[in-house]
Amino acid sequence: MRRVILITSALLLFALEAEAANKHTAHFKHTLNKFIETAKKQNPKLLEAKNRINIYKQIPEQRSSWKDPMLTLGLANLPVDTFSFREHAMTQKQIQVTQEVPFPGKTALRKEAADKDVAIAKWNLKELELNIIRQVKESFYELCFINSALATTQQNKVLLKQFVTIAESKYSVGKGIQQDVLKAQVELSKIMDELIELRQLQSNETAKLNTLMNRLPQEPLEIPHGLSKTNFKFDIKSLQDLAEKNRPFLQGIQSTINKFTITKKLAEREYYPNIQVGVRYGQRQDSPVQDHPDFVSGFIGVNIPIWFATKQRKKVAEENYRILTAKDSYSAARNEVFLKIKLILDKEVKGQKLISLIKTGIIPQARQSLDSALAAYSVDKIDFLTLIDNQVTLLNWEIKYHRQLTDYEQNLAALEHVVGQQLFDSTL
Repeated sequence: MRRVILITSALLLFALEAEAANKHTAHFKHTLNKFIETAKKQNPKLLEAKNRINIYKQIPEQRSSWKDPMLTLGLANLPVDTFSFREHAMTQKQIQVTQEVPFPGKTALRKEAADKDVAIAKWNLKELELNIIRQVKESFYELCFINSALATTQQNKVLLKQFVTIAESKYSVGKGIQQDVLKAQVELSKIMDELIELRQLQSNETAKLNTLMNRLPQEPLEIPHGLSKTNFKFDIKSLQDLAEKNRPFLQGIQSTINKFTITKKLAEREYYPNIQVGVRYGQRQDSPVQDHPDFVSGFIGVNIPIWFATKQRKKVAEENYRILTAKDSYSAARNEVFLKIKLILDKEVKGQKLISLIKTGIIPQARQSLDSALAAYSVDKIDFLTLIDNQVTLLNWEIKYHRQLTDYEQNLAALEHVVGQQLFDSTL
């Protein structure tokens, strides 16, 4: 019966710990997602990019519109000796309207090219948004590291104060030396210096995160304590395929290629002339002896592209080279993206190994070594310098663990940016 109670109690304790961990993780992610959403809505650079899209949206309809018709008023055959409108039958008051009609297909291609500018601006916005999200995550994780480093350093400060007390007690009864007391105080001062430095870094990083959210840099932020490691299960090929499909930077270059393909078609259409159509009305005044009916005239004209060798042909060649340049740019950008994925994955492999080694191996061993050294120092089996060295070693490894864990999460944030897609349980 007693054994059953113990097992039940252990299971209940495990369930309570798991529930508490899940609540902490949910709160942690909720806070991060809240910062991301705030930055997406309020970051000035994103707002600027959104307004730039609105600018480009006004252009396609302009490109598809014909030129304004031309209204011309004039006089014809007015005698300069009398300036009389009745003297000669050919004297006219004229009004003329002309309209240029583009060759079929030109306005549609102009509009299509302008639509591609809108698409490029949208891809640029998405790329900028990914960059802002990455910066928010990196800054958030950096604050998590600083908070953990502060907590760890504060704990070591308390421990060092105990060391000072022990050293002073031993020195007061003649079992220690003054050098031990001074050494402990020096190490305590170092801890105080590290705390000052960490608080300065905390203030700087808080200001950076606030600025990303378009808030005053000095506004306080609530950062949950305790960063947990995100599970990673992607291979390099799948990530490269996702990046080629989803990365806004690459899609923007592809839209640029499409735009230049359209402008090349438009350049080829410029070999064909535009049409000029018009109508003219000539009003004549009657003379005292004869009626003069009014005249109506119509005409049509075309421009003659006789300079095609130095104009239209060169424009087609220009657009063709733009296409080739954009394709080369896409290949270079894709290679750069694939390389970044490879480098990040290499860092992730290294980071996972270091995190596991430090957490399950080095820190427990360093903590055991410190406990053993403290017990040995109490009975004069080791000197004080050895005790301090064990304490400093544990502190350094605990902070290095938090540093590695933060670097790991920041690498994952960079990976999501490079791939251009949410990969983990967070909001993009």
